[in-house]
Amino acid sequence: MTRPRLIAAVTVAALAAAVTLLGGAFRGASSPGALAAVPGTRLLEPGAGSTDTAALVAGLQQRLQADPYDAQGYALLGLAYQQRARETGDPSWYPRSGRALRRALRLAPGNAAATGGLGSLALARHRFREALQLGRRSLRLSPASARVYGVIGDAELELGRYDDAFRAFDTMARLKPSVGAYARISYARELRGRPHDAIVAMQLALEAAADQPEATAWTRVQLGKVYWSIGHVGDAAGQYRAALATLPGYPFALAALGQVEAARGRLARAIALERQAIDAMPLPQFVSELGDLYRAAGQPAQAKRQYALMAVIQRLLAANGVRTDLEGALFEADHRAHGREVVALARRARAARPSIDGDDTLAWALARAGRCSDALPYSRQALRLGTLDALKLFHRGMIERCLGDMLTGNAYLRRALSLNEHFSTRWAPVARKALR
Repeated sequence: MTRPRLIAAVTVAALAAAVTLLGGAFRGASSPGALAAVPGTRLLEPGAGSTDTAALVAGLQQRLQADPYDAQGYALLGLAYQQRARETGDPSWYPRSGRALRRALRLAPGNAAATGGLGSLALARHRFREALQLGRRSLRLSPASARVYGVIGDAELELGRYDDAFRAFDTMARLKPSVGAYARISYARELRGRPHDAIVAMQLALEAAADQPEATAWTRVQLGKVYWSIGHVGDAAGQYRAALATLPGYPFALAALGQVEAARGRLARAIALERQAIDAMPLPQFVSELGDLYRAAGQPAQAKRQYALMAVIQRLLAANGVRTDLEGALFEADHRAHGREVVALARRARAARPSIDGDDTLAWALARAGRCSDALPYSRQALRLGTLDALKLFHRGMIERCLGDMLTGNAYLRRALSLNEHFSTRWAPVARKALR
């Protein structure tokens, strides 16, 4: 495709709405930066990869050199920078995106694409209240846009406003069925403890992604994660391999397949797959999992190096405007500090992100600090939707045991293991040992 045709194709897509980068709303995407996106809104033609995005960025930059008052050009450039962040895992694209989008709004205050783009940028940086405000503003500018409801719903989800979020997702799907709409419906069903209904919705997302390699690979990984969450390891592995067949080297599929190999006792193979994923895209959830795999393989020095790398990644994300309090608190509670500092971090995170994940992280930080009576109410809140999440069930079980209620605690541990006996490289063995 020639550069003028490429830019023309992008213009059509971007006028509809911004790229939706999720602030942790989807399985495995709750890492700092939330760089796994729902690729239902495409800046590029089907099948285009990062090389085309790089060419697009260069073309837009040339366009703006020729006409520095082109508001729509700046809006498109801001969206293209976000796509580069998604493709590379590099958060330094975020500040560039913000500058371009704000420039677009200075030139044209009513530019819907720029407003929606700032909303998706706020989601990616875990600034959910800001994202909600921008989403609502974008909706006023473009009330018929289905994708704006995705931004609004994603923000409401992370703010714990679940009924409002689910209504937004329903509206999005009603206005325009798409990969993003079906994926959100799937996740809403999973949050409500309906994984089999979630699978049906994600299969619809897969059908909607049929002509888009990246969207197909992403959707297969998400479908695999639903299977994984209920212990269907073989079905999960099949989806991850299909994703790699569609998009060879896809890092999210490599990392997920690494978990499968670990579940099957093939730790060396799991480590190799996780390293491949990190080489392609050094995301914090990949680094943390690699550390846990090294730990399970009896290589503590290697594990320690990966855990130390997490601090570097956190600083890089923070320097580029990404809030990582929730993920940082959970990592610290799992791996290192168990004191007042982690509890304080978890409290700040929950205040900014009062979701079931915020509740669960604070509960676990309190429990690891030995404050199990304080932890229990938050753990109850974390399970209030009926979500079948083995890790949250494990946390509840350990808190109950800490309080001396071994019968209730063991019941929760059994529920976690019966749901997915490989739910965590680090904690599933602890659950099994506690029950023995």
